[in-house]
Amino acid sequence: MSEKKYDSVIVGGGIAGLTCGAFLAKEGRRVLIIEKNRECGGLVNSFSHNGFQFDAGIRALENAGIIFPMLKELGIELDVVKSPVSVGVEKELLDIEDIKSLNEYSNLLKRLYPESEAEIDHIIRIIRKVMKHMDVLYGVDNPNFKDMSRDRTYLFREFLPWLPKFLVTLRKINRMNVPVEPYLEKIVINPSLRDIISQHFFRNTPAFFALSYFSLYLDYFYPRGGVGKLTEAVEKCFLELGGEIIRETVIEKVMPSEKYASDQNSVKYLYQNLVWAADLKTFYRITSTEGLSVKIRSEFEKVKSRLLEKRGGDSVFTLFVEVDEPAEYFRSIANGHFFYSPSRKGLGEIRWSGLDTILKAPGGQERSEILRWLDKFLALNTYEISVPALKDPDLVPEGKTGLIISILADYDLFKMINDAGWYKEFITELEERIFRILSDSVYPILKKKVIDYFSFSPLSYEKRIGSSEGAITGWSFCEPVPVINKILAANSAVITPIPSTYQAGQWTFSPAGVPMSILTGKLAARRILDT
Repeated sequence: MSEKKYDSVIVGGGIAGLTCGAFLAKEGRRVLIIEKNRECGGLVNSFSHNGFQFDAGIRALENAGIIFPMLKELGIELDVVKSPVSVGVEKELLDIEDIKSLNEYSNLLKRLYPESEAEIDHIIRIIRKVMKHMDVLYGVDNPNFKDMSRDRTYLFREFLPWLPKFLVTLRKINRMNVPVEPYLEKIVINPSLRDIISQHFFRNTPAFFALSYFSLYLDYFYPRGGVGKLTEAVEKCFLELGGEIIRETVIEKVMPSEKYASDQNSVKYLYQNLVWAADLKTFYRITSTEGLSVKIRSEFEKVKSRLLEKRGGDSVFTLFVEVDEPAEYFRSIANGHFFYSPSRKGLGEIRWSGLDTILKAPGGQERSEILRWLDKFLALNTYEISVPALKDPDLVPEGKTGLIISILADYDLFKMINDAGWYKEFITELEERIFRILSDSVYPILKKKVIDYFSFSPLSYEKRIGSSEGAITGWSFCEPVPVINKILAANSAVITPIPSTYQAGQWTFSPAGVPMSILTGKLAARRILDT
């Protein structure tokens, strides 16, 4: 059995692991990143198919006071463009340009739901307040990416004046730390209006984060060449700083008492510090506490029990489409990041109660019943549509366009159908229905101009990134989150019960996203450098 020794071993080459590795390597540490796939990035990744460039997971990025400061501190230059958003319901379409677009959004909703004008006014007032909170929350570069002992200008002119406003804002945010669905029920009587506002969020998303979407739309940006260029830039920085990456390697055992992790070929990687930046449930399943103190073993088992009983959040079903039509056709309809609902009715009980009925049916539901539910589910859903060529024309062959079409999807449904033996048939039914719905509404051209297409399901995401339940944003909001979810406690989110062992990434803090994954990577690196 061969052995290799490092100052730090990082398991998981997503954006959290790469960030952690880059900051450690910058300080001269010998660092190894172990990645299960051929390419790094996880959900922050792009790929090519038939000359079309697609984004595998994230469709656009938001700075959140984190991404740009991280790049600056590492000396990384990234060419980016704005990624403007459009929203649409039936034939009502709106390009969101700036804060003034909120008034236009209000008018759009009033045209769709004229009986709910007072409720719409109430919601718009709340969204404006949330936007002000977001301006404070991300009002300065995150201090974790600043050396305040040297950057006195930042300390006295930005951070200290901002801090009191930030603390007051946190108290206001905490009042909205309740699921968005019941929060809206107290304000909006019209169930269709509630659905159109909230049905493209994960189930039980905290109300503050759900209603901050208008701020996020204005903040979206896109790296030229695809979202994966962010990963490529951080990976290149890490390697140039002397870091090492081993790819297509799966860690199957962690032995903290002897400070090694071993892979599928029984190769041991010895470390002084370990950072787990991959699926957190996997870490607790494969880690042995043999040789550790009784106290550590007891605490580890408590955390393990808490984590393993919890579920990952919602996943997505994504359809990748290659179209024989220039991007200008799609730009005449909407921006390159588009949230579209073909019906103003909203999903109502179909979304969750209907799904629960299918999943709890004794012996499994009949195919015909599932397909009838699917017809309603897709007809009333909200689609997130990304058109990479509208952000960077070089991402497609000349005169053609690629589309990335996503809906929220339940892992258990796809697993049940896979276990029943008709997964491929179900995927085909799903793809055909999405084409029919969008070609009958917003994109008639799809009836004749589609060249090729393929899709990823929650099972695909589970296999691709090794994420429990195919989750794309960490833990489910439908039960108590088993990790830290308070902003002021974020510094502790990377600690595990085992000394010299840290965690980073989407499973470490909730709510998760690219900025928080990057932040936890930096915080884990800081913990190591400070010891």
